[in-house]
This record gives sequence, C-alpha cells and structure tokens, in this order.
Amino acid sequence: MFSDHRVLPVWMLTLALVPISPAQQAAPAPPHSAATASLAARRAQLREAIEQEWQYRLKTYPELATAIGDPRYNDRLDDRSAAAREQDTQHAREEIRIFTSIDTQGFPEHEALNKTLMLRQLHDRVQSAQFRSWEMPVNQLNGDHLELAALASQMPFRTVKDYENYLARLHAIPHALDQVTANMRLGLRDRLMPPKYLLEKVASQAEDIATKPLAASPFTAPLKKFPATISAPDRQRLTHAIEAAVQYEVEPAYAKFAAFVRNDYAPHGRTEYGVWALQNGAGQYRFAVRHMTTTDLTPDQIHTMGLKQVAEIDAQMLKLAESLGYHDLKSFNEHIRNDQDLYGKSSQQVFDLYQHYTDQMYAKLPQLFGHLPKTRLEVVPMEAYRAPDAVPADYSPGAGDGSRPGRINVNEYDPTHRLLLNVEAIAYHEGIPGHHMQFSIAQELPALPAFRRFSEYNAYSEGWAFYAERLGKEAGFYQDPYSEYGRLENEMWRSVRLVVDTGVHEKHWSRQQMIDFFHQHTAMDDKNIETEVDRYIAWPGQALAYKLGQMKILELRERARQALGNRFDLRAFHDAVLDEGPLPLDMLDARIDAWIAQQKKK
Repeated sequence: MFSDHRVLPVWMLTLALVPISPAQQAAPAPPHSAATASLAARRAQLREAIEQEWQYRLKTYPELATAIGDPRYNDRLDDRSAAAREQDTQHAREEIRIFTSIDTQGFPEHEALNKTLMLRQLHDRVQSAQFRSWEMPVNQLNGDHLELAALASQMPFRTVKDYENYLARLHAIPHALDQVTANMRLGLRDRLMPPKYLLEKVASQAEDIATKPLAASPFTAPLKKFPATISAPDRQRLTHAIEAAVQYEVEPAYAKFAAFVRNDYAPHGRTEYGVWALQNGAGQYRFAVRHMTTTDLTPDQIHTMGLKQVAEIDAQMLKLAESLGYHDLKSFNEHIRNDQDLYGKSSQQVFDLYQHYTDQMYAKLPQLFGHLPKTRLEVVPMEAYRAPDAVPADYSPGAGDGSRPGRINVNEYDPTHRLLLNVEAIAYHEGIPGHHMQFSIAQELPALPAFRRFSEYNAYSEGWAFYAERLGKEAGFYQDPYSEYGRLENEMWRSVRLVVDTGVHEKHWSRQQMIDFFHQHTAMDDKNIETEVDRYIAWPGQALAYKLGQMKILELRERARQALGNRFDLRAFHDAVLDEGPLPLDMLDARIDAWIAQQKKK
C-alpha cells in the first residue's frame, strides 16, 4: 500500500531530453570496427544482465509479480524464511560484481543510468541486510499478516485457472505464517523487537481475521462474484474448495499466529519507542533516512529544517484563521476540534467526498499534464480488518497490464471522530494528480526497463503526491476556507513529521512528546494523531520522504521557471518529472537540469 506505488509518445521525447556528454558527441567509429562491436556487445551485456536480474526478482518474489500484473507465478507465495533472505543478499552481492564489471563508456546516457540505478538498488539491498529486518516482520501498519489477507485484492479472477492459483496460495498460507513466526523467534533471540504496544495491535488484527464469519473473511471475497464465463459446476467446486481451505487451513493458521504474538511475542516487545533502542539502532535509522529520502541529510539537519517549516506554515495558517475572525491558532484549532459539523457524519459521507474530489480533478488533468495515464482509478472502501489502525486513505497501484485499476482505499472506520478538513487534499494526494498519475505513467513507459518502471523511491513518489495537493489549489479548488485550512494542515502535518520522526528515533522523544507537538501545531483529531505517531514509530524514516520530496520538486519547478521565463510550460515540466519513471532526488535534480537545457535550445 502507498500512502504506501507508481497522449503523444513522450517516451521518445524522454530519451532526447537526456544530455549527451562531449565524449559521446564524438564522431562514431566505422560500422564494422572493433570498437563498434565492443560497444554493441557491452550494451547487449547490460540489457541481458538487467533482464536476468528482473526475472530473478519476479520468480523470487511471486507476490511482486502478481502486483505488477505478471501472472506466471500466481500459484506461489514468497519464501519468507531467513535462509531465503540471506540467499537473496548473497545474490545481490554477486550481481553487484556483474554490473560493476560492465564498462558503460560510450553508452547512451539513459542506458548508463540504468546501470547506475540497478547498482544503487543492489547496494541498498546488501546494506539493509545487516539490520535483519526480516526478524521484525510485522507491525500494526505493515506485515505479512496483512499482506496475505490482501492477496484477493491483488490477484485476477477471470478464469478457472485464476481461482485455482488462488486456492494454491491459500494452501500455502499456513507455511508462510510459520516462516514468519520462525523469523520472529529469531528476533526474540537477537532482541530485534518492535514496541510492545504495537505488537498487541498485531495480535488483535490477526485474531480479527481468524474469527471473521466465512462470508465476511477477506479470503472468501473472490467467491462473491464469479465471471459469467465460469460454469456452474466449476463455481460449486471452487467455492467448496476455497471455503474449506479458509475454514480449515487459513483461519486456524491465523489463530495460531495471533496466539503466538499475544502470548509469546508481544510480552517481550521493547518498551522504548525509538529505533535507537535496538542494537545498532542509530545506524539503522541513518540508513533508513538515507534510503527513504535519497539524500545525505542527517537527522539533526532534518529536525532543524522541520522546525523552520513548522514556523513558516504557522504564519500561513494564522493568516487564514484571522480571516475567519480568530486572533490566534490555538483558539481556532480548539474551535475546529470541538465543532461537530466539521467531523464525518457517516461512512458513506466520507466515501462520497473522496469520490467527488476525484471526479472533479479528472476534468482538470489536461490543464496540468500532457501525458495522461491509461490505467483507471477507482475509489473503494478500505479493508475492514486493517482500517482501525490505518491512515485516512491510501493508494494501491493498478496492474501494469491494465487488468486491475488503481485504487484509493477510503478508511470508513469511526467516521464521527474523523475531521473532514483535509479529505480534499488527501484525495488529490492518493489519487489524481498524485499517486495514481505517478505510478500509472511509470508503468506506461515502454522505453524503460521494467525494474525502473516499478521501482519505489519514497521521496520521489510521496514527494510528488504531496506536491500534487498544491495542484488542486492551482486548478481552482479548495474553495471552502476550511478545506483550504485542511490543505495547510497537511502542509503542517508533513512538516511536523520532520520534527517528530527524528525526535523519536534520534532524540529519544516519548510517544506523548510526539502527540503534544502535533496538538501544539495542528487541529488534527486525536484518532488521526495517534495513528500517525504510531506509524512513525513502526516505520522509521518513511515519513520524512513527503516534505523533502515536495520541497525538491518545488525547488526544481522554480529553477525551471526562472531559467525559461515565458517559455516555461507547467504541463511540460510535470511530464519531465514523471516521464523518466521513479528517480532518487539527486538524479531527478540532474534530469530537470537536462530538461531545462534542452528547452533553452528550442
């Protein structure tokens, strides 16, 4: 999940926008020279190495293959064992040697970039392995118990074979949960433990899944609507087999897992909130910061930056509050918290708001983009089993082959305790022009190798989605001053993250300090605040990506505007940001510099 992925043939233009170095501009060697043969052989070697590594990834992680629309391994689950993770790390080391040995001198720049990005990903895999994250595989936000329960929402159900693939995966779930449990026992041994109170939530989630009535189980959802092409006898056979697998295999496995978490695992969870409390926790956090932000900023630098951003947005929020007759933010925020008209009335009302904002933004997209995605976007209710501990809404990417639409998953849980101020901004963030635009366009870039189309760089994807919230204002929306205040609240929310994430993981803040800082600077409701701080505690560094990515895109936009003057085209700028696929922020910076130079030549 993403907060979690992800027109004219602009892919042709994309390649032209990449600058060519002076060495590459030299006159080419004669067609049949040894140099040409060597260059052609080396380019072919890189393409083959990239393709082999990608196929390895899909075969090793069949659930990834399913997620991107490749059905070849839909009857298998990932091998979640520690041995498999260690084997994968060794594979990455070997691949580093292979890719490092490929000389890219004379390559087109976009092909050399393929090697650079592949090596960067491989090095990250090796470096991250030292922290043995597979020994802490679950929390209330992410984890195998939730991923397995979401299988039905990721898989196709068009043929008998699709249902049989799903049945094979159901049979494999008990073994998968046993592997997860074995990894958690290793974590107990090595004192790699999430906070105790978060693990208690995991136990409750697993118990809820285990005890749902068969008709309400997330695992029986595919039985509710068979395609017309599947015969009645096959429907009856598949229904009986899937229900039996859920009732006699999956649900007992979840009950066993829940009992282990509640009785044997959670009691030993750590009492400190920050990752600093783990062995080499400081190193783990610094790696997480670098990995999530794709910058070299230190936690202290980010903390200071966050305090500065909070002060700047405070001033903007105060100006709006004063326009509504309030003299300070404290009184205005108190008014918001106590005004029941600003809270949800029903689950349906919350859902309908997300649908409304999505519909109205669709009409504006041609004003903002030249490249519009083909993949559809749907607004759907979030799965009930994860809603109580989840964010207000999140996004699930569609399949690359168009067989599954992208989805905004709307959290309908406890609507009367949810403020509606920032629903409009979140709708633009999670759907269009946010995550859905970015992930769908990336999947539709045939000139890029698959590993780049489906890469995830949090600072890029979350930075873009956060930037997209402002585009709603440029499109003429946020007409309600409270909705505009909600947008500013989102700006504050992401700036507060810079302070509290580094606060808890670097400066040893308590959970209450995090909550107090939120209350001091936002009008967010208590439920949302608690969900947020628990998210940062469970997922170190990820929350930093939003603001840092947005700031980079805004910086690049202003750089382009100043450099191009009247020739600056916002639609073309957005296409330039999205049409090279996901990139680390430093490489996005170079990409836009190259684009600016190209535009100046026109």
